[in-house]
Amino acid sequence: MNDLLKGKRGIIFGALDENSIAWKTALEAKKQGAMFTLTNAPIAMRMGAIQKLAETCNAEVIPADATSIEDLTNLFEKSKEILGGNIDFVLHSIGMSPNVRKGKEYGDLNYEWFMKSIDISALSFHKVCQVAEKTDSMNEWGSIVALSYIAAQRTFPDYSDMAQAKATLESIARSYGARFGQLKKVRVNTISQSPTKTTAGTGITGFDVFYDYADMLSPLGNASGEDCANYIVSLFSDFTRMVTMQNLMHDGGFSTSGITQQLIDRLSK
Repeated sequence: MNDLLKGKRGIIFGALDENSIAWKTALEAKKQGAMFTLTNAPIAMRMGAIQKLAETCNAEVIPADATSIEDLTNLFEKSKEILGGNIDFVLHSIGMSPNVRKGKEYGDLNYEWFMKSIDISALSFHKVCQVAEKTDSMNEWGSIVALSYIAAQRTFPDYSDMAQAKATLESIARSYGARFGQLKKVRVNTISQSPTKTTAGTGITGFDVFYDYADMLSPLGNASGEDCANYIVSLFSDFTRMVTMQNLMHDGGFSTSGITQQLIDRLSK
C-alpha cells in the first residue's frame, strides 16, 4: 500500500545511522508520502550520518536536545514553518543510560546518572508532548509514538536503570494520551520492540546471546527494525485513529510465549 501518510507532516527524533529504527521509519514515512523534519541531540548528530538521511528524504535537520524545553519549542515552531502547517505525527526514539554505558552494577548506581537516564529516556517524552500541546502544534487526530522495551515489565540482566526509564516512558504515554485525546484527539502510544541490532541495542553486554534467545522464544522470530518502521507508520496513519494510551508489543510473540519447541530442542541438547 502506498500514500498511507500522503499530506501528513511530522517530526522524527533519534535517527543516528542506517541501523536505527528512526532512520528506517524516516525512509518508510517518505515512501508513504509524508514530509517531516529530522532532529537529534547535537552530540549525536556529530556521531551519526543524519545529513545523508536528510538528503535522501528531502528533509531539514533541526538540532535539539530533547531534555531542553527551549530547544523543543524552537524545534516545533521551526518545523511548522518549514513544513507549512501543524504536525500530524512525532516519533520519539531516544534512550541513553550513563550507568549502562559506564558498566555500573545495579547495586552500585550513580544516582546523578540515574536521573540523567530518566531525563533523557523518559521525561524527554513528557517534554515533547507538553511542548507540542503548549505551542498548539498538533493537528487533530495526530499521533505520537515512543519506542519502549519489555524490560519495563520484566527484569533482564545488564539493562539496569533503563528498565525504570522505560516503565516511566510507558506511564507517561498513558497519562498524556488521556489528556491529549480529550484536548485534541491526539493519540499517544509506545511500541515495545524485539531486541534489535541498533547502535544502542548492541551496546548492552550479552546482547547477541539474548537476541538469539528472544528469537527462539518468539514464534515469529524477532521483529526487525524494518518491520518496526512499518508498524510505526501504521500508527501514524488514519487506519489506527482509535488506538491510544497503549503499550503495543511488537516482538514476534515473545511477550506471551512460555516456551517454544525450538528452545526446548536447543536446551535438551
